[in-house]
Amino acid sequence: MRVLVADDERLLADTVAEGLRRFSMAVDVCYDGDGALERVGVNRYDVAVLDRDMPGHTGDEVCRSIADSGAGTRVLLLTAAAGIRDRVEGLGLGADDYLTKPFAFAELVARVQALGRRSAPALPPVLARHGVVLDVAQHVATRDGHPLNLSPKEFAVLHVLMRAGGRVVSAEKLLEQAWDEFADPFTNAVRVTVMTLRKKLGQPAVIHTVPKAGYRIGGPE
Repeated sequence: MRVLVADDERLLADTVAEGLRRFSMAVDVCYDGDGALERVGVNRYDVAVLDRDMPGHTGDEVCRSIADSGAGTRVLLLTAAAGIRDRVEGLGLGADDYLTKPFAFAELVARVQALGRRSAPALPPVLARHGVVLDVAQHVATRDGHPLNLSPKEFAVLHVLMRAGGRVVSAEKLLEQAWDEFADPFTNAVRVTVMTLRKKLGQPAVIHTVPKAGYRIGGPE
């Protein structure tokens, strides 16, 4: 899942981003509305977490721009204003959810995960394929009932492949969805992560390379 976090409270933004990364999300961070607009114009995000009261372009303006773009990015607005009118106003801008500060981090994660599932064709919170079971909400992966000790990046790559449902996913797409904006497009990080993930998944192999195309879950075509 690719997430944008935009909040002018730098400590809060960085803390939220670091916490979401522990749940295997690729997170980009910025501290004002101008930076948020720039990033949503370049990158495709599953979820944008926006503070309403940012300098420059406000979170409201960024939210409206995302909604008008039709990109499918889900928006979670953060604000200190807890009144019903404020929540209704925020949702009226095109936001998908609304969370007041201060908030419990566990609730933020749950809301981001729920919005992420809605950013693509509807998928259940637990994905299962070829003996591999991925519980995204609990951040747990098993194969044939045995727990898999995956790193956050391995979990993220497996999640992207499982969401694809057996379709081929290019290395570029994996880099886009499982890494953040600072990932080097010429890195071999995808190949190395897939290699270590295969070892942890064991035999028979469930991740297959499609020459000159990418990777897929399931048997080779």
